[in-house]
Amino acid sequence: MLVNFIKALIVGIAVSVPLGPVGMLCIQKTLSKGQLNGFSLGLGAALADLIFAAITLFSLAFVTDFLETNRPWVLLVGGAVIIFLGMNLLFKNPLSLLREKKVEQTGKLTDGVQGFVITLTNPGALVLMLSVFAFAGIDSSAFDVPLSMFVLLSGVFLGEALWWFGLTSVTNIFRRKFSLRGLLVMNRIAGALIAACGFVSLFEGIYELVIL
Repeated sequence: MLVNFIKALIVGIAVSVPLGPVGMLCIQKTLSKGQLNGFSLGLGAALADLIFAAITLFSLAFVTDFLETNRPWVLLVGGAVIIFLGMNLLFKNPLSLLREKKVEQTGKLTDGVQGFVITLTNPGALVLMLSVFAFAGIDSSAFDVPLSMFVLLSGVFLGEALWWFGLTSVTNIFRRKFSLRGLLVMNRIAGALIAACGFVSLFEGIYELVIL
């Protein structure tokens, strides 16, 4: 159970690292209104991801046999999806969000709701959650035990909360010297790493189909 908790913790961090709309708005809120507002928005996003994590875990429990039977095709399709998400991060400029959106002077609760809604209406978040969970190799026996499910979901939420706290803390410390261009570089690196994982999965699927 401890191993699965650690894996879930890593999953929570992994799905939060790519600086998409929520990440950029979180930084934006922190820079303009303070750490608590940015962290509240991040926690709202974490709650939405918690719903995606629950859907993912139940889905994995039902499709475990399917994944094992059709492993090469799952690797191919999953790899293609991960490559798409990685390339999207690699070539999309998240700084454009700062030019298109103005920071509204809202309260912490409103910021949290905003993060929740933005994440919940992003289908890519569910796909990313499913892909990362599959890549992490969570023990499928945990899906049939309520306590284990609770531990997994807690790990995901805690991982995301740690990421958002760390991101807002660093942003808050360097509020006067923080470089948004540096964030662009971070996003490029994250996109390249995600795409690389997708290519590994894709070639593994091709290998199993053609060679084995």
